[in-house]
Amino acid sequence: MIYMFCANGVEEVEALATLDVLRRAGLEVVTVGIPGKEVSGPHGITFFADMTLDGFKADERKAEAVVLPGGGVGTETLAANETVCDFVKKTAVEGGILCAICAAPSVLGRLGLLEGKKATCFPGFEKYLYGASVSTDKTVTDGNIITAKGMGCAVDFGLAIISALKSRDAAEKIGKSIMFL
Repeated sequence: MIYMFCANGVEEVEALATLDVLRRAGLEVVTVGIPGKEVSGPHGITFFADMTLDGFKADERKAEAVVLPGGGVGTETLAANETVCDFVKKTAVEGGILCAICAAPSVLGRLGLLEGKKATCFPGFEKYLYGASVSTDKTVTDGNIITAKGMGCAVDFGLAIISALKSRDAAEKIGKSIMFL
């Protein structure tokens, strides 16, 4: 199970492109909307999450991975949400993969989960990657941490998650099927 937390203010393409790529690979992804099922991004795109945060609290299962899409306002909402932060830390302790793109790697940094890891983020958020070796690469995988710079990297980010959860071959197959590779 993969949980993707989408708060109002989320960068829409980072959430939806990543979600699409993961589901094409046959991975089970549940989107969690904060505060409700209807989620709106800064570019006037509204979509519906699979469940609300309250639904997540009632349904919470062990996660193979947690995905945090970025967007400045959405990221701040995630960072301030105790349920999300506690679940991210729990997933890390249980050996799950933590995936964050754009501004959202700052959530991992604020939680102390990037110590000794290589990570990337949207320019300007590096100061929140506490303890990380900051990279300028578009997408970075270091152990159980996958980070990406922003919207233009969303498909590559999704393929990196597929590679970590399934295989490099599975990611390549999806990349070719969508004319990305």
